[in-house]
Amino acid sequence: MAERIITVSYRKVIDASTTRPWDKLVFNDTYAEFRLQAQYFNQQRQYRTFGELMQYAPGAEQLHFLVSAAVRGYLPQLGGLVPEVLNNQGRHFLPFSKFQFEIINSDLLDQSRHQVAINFYSEPLIWHETIAPYLLVSEKAAMPEPTGETLTHLFQLQPFVSIHSLYSGA
Repeated sequence: MAERIITVSYRKVIDASTTRPWDKLVFNDTYAEFRLQAQYFNQQRQYRTFGELMQYAPGAEQLHFLVSAAVRGYLPQLGGLVPEVLNNQGRHFLPFSKFQFEIINSDLLDQSRHQVAINFYSEPLIWHETIAPYLLVSEKAAMPEPTGETLTHLFQLQPFVSIHSLYSGA
């Protein structure tokens, strides 16, 4: 059978109801950065929401990229592992190689309406088997153990986790 290589994605949504300390830091700093960056696209102060800026302010689609700078400094705290995605032993295991930030909603006068998402994309994984609701995977870059064994992880797809891409090699 051909080796199946997958990339897993996880969409982490952060809003005013967040309770985790890391999420709160990202929430507060992205809101502050949004307010700062939005000034450039809203010099006449005629728009209040992110939606209005996107609809009426030329170039406002750049806000996703511009505000993402507030997130970059927090990523090293994750240790290179996708947050909240655990294997069946309750351990973080999924290394990510890239991320994409997006503003879902925001309001320049009401921080409680601020909502963002960070999409994490894993390093390539070898998908060995599907066992009931679990995927058995191993890191593509991992070297086999001296015994010839390959270290694996068993995990269940959960909300906001998806197989982003699939490559079936020959």
